[in-house]
Amino acid sequence: MSTKKLWGGRFQAQAETWVDEFGASISFDQLMADEDIEGSLAHVKMLKKTKILPAEDCDKIAAGLEELQQELHEGKLHFTVENEDIHMNIESILTDKIGPVAGKLHTGRSRNDQVATDFHLYVKNRLPQIINEIETIQKTLVKLADENVETIMPGYTHLQHAQPISYGHYLMAYYSMFKRDVERFKFNMKHTDISPLGAAALAGTTFPIDREFTAKELDFSEVYSNSLDAVSDRDFALEFLSNASILMMHLSRFCEEISMWVSYEFNYLELSDKYTTGSSIMPQKKNPDMAELVRGKSGRVYGHLLGLLSTMKSLPLAYNKDLQEDKEGTFDTVKTLLPALKVFNGMVSTLKVKKDNMRHATENDFSNATELADYLATKGIPFREAHGIVGQLVLQGLQTHKNLQDISMDEFKEISPKIEEDVYEVLKPEVAVERRNSLGGTGFTSVRNQIKAAKAQLNMD
Repeated sequence: MSTKKLWGGRFQAQAETWVDEFGASISFDQLMADEDIEGSLAHVKMLKKTKILPAEDCDKIAAGLEELQQELHEGKLHFTVENEDIHMNIESILTDKIGPVAGKLHTGRSRNDQVATDFHLYVKNRLPQIINEIETIQKTLVKLADENVETIMPGYTHLQHAQPISYGHYLMAYYSMFKRDVERFKFNMKHTDISPLGAAALAGTTFPIDREFTAKELDFSEVYSNSLDAVSDRDFALEFLSNASILMMHLSRFCEEISMWVSYEFNYLELSDKYTTGSSIMPQKKNPDMAELVRGKSGRVYGHLLGLLSTMKSLPLAYNKDLQEDKEGTFDTVKTLLPALKVFNGMVSTLKVKKDNMRHATENDFSNATELADYLATKGIPFREAHGIVGQLVLQGLQTHKNLQDISMDEFKEISPKIEEDVYEVLKPEVAVERRNSLGGTGFTSVRNQIKAAKAQLNMD
């Protein structure tokens, strides 16, 4: 393969090898090799259609590119640092294959619009994969929620027992988070689905190119309307990294709770052996390592977002070499995100819910205090006064080790003669949950409505 710089006409001195290595991006941007060839195929078809190049030249170039694409898929292409990036490597290999006519491929374009096109295509091709993995998790959560509508657990605020809730309701909260993630990535598609090809270096070109044609060939829905913006815009990558960071935050929160809830202190869940590890010294250990890794990798993705924001913050128009730093973080985020989603789904789909332990945790606390306050309010006692009364009862209960449901009717009558035997029914955890059927509430009917809507959204049977 030729290693002479394809841009080196005006240069007299040659950089040392270590300088070339510092400036080269082929070590990572070779991941866009398929996209680079696709973009070149669309470009040469346009050059033929517009008669900018002779048809026979275009046909020879296209045939050579198709051969390269086949060799790429067979793992036969090899790239060099001397040719810097994926664009120059492909052109150099093509030149070796079909001769000097390969140099005509670059007519009417620049590496600036070429790399932007490749990067758009790379992200565009992977967004559907990510969306699909999130929707798979959503289906797992809906199925698990459907099985646990009447599974009672403590609901928490400040990590303190607050009110009893349905475990199905808890799961549907994360379903809703992931639904917003899907919406964000779908919106990300809008800004990714724009073609920069034909913007050339920064100012467009004097050749009579057809940008709409190449956009259609590459399945872009529109083209950039400004050539300066086309080569310098990385908003779509920032949106992707931002969306990925929010998604990883949601996964991390869930994994944090999984890590707590499989502990002896909570003992609400048990993870499959397939998603846990042991200790090299403590035989009894069953560690939630996969949950911890997903949680830990959120920081990695956050770092890539901050890195690209920092790179972009002071860049003048149009293209600058700094933009070479836009890809590694994005590539690594894809590499991190897809396995994390798969592992998370496998972990959640195989976990065991310890329903009795969850319910028992609601029977030896004061999470039914609000129920008693609401009950007193229905008897005509102002809620704020009822709140104070129940607060005093909780304090007494803590001192005497007596729960609210253990208070005798005589003691209740001292509070208000309007209190009847039905108060004990109201104080049961399952009744407290079942009655909360306001829109979006944890009541069984409300949760089933949430699940029904989710199944329709996901086209689940």
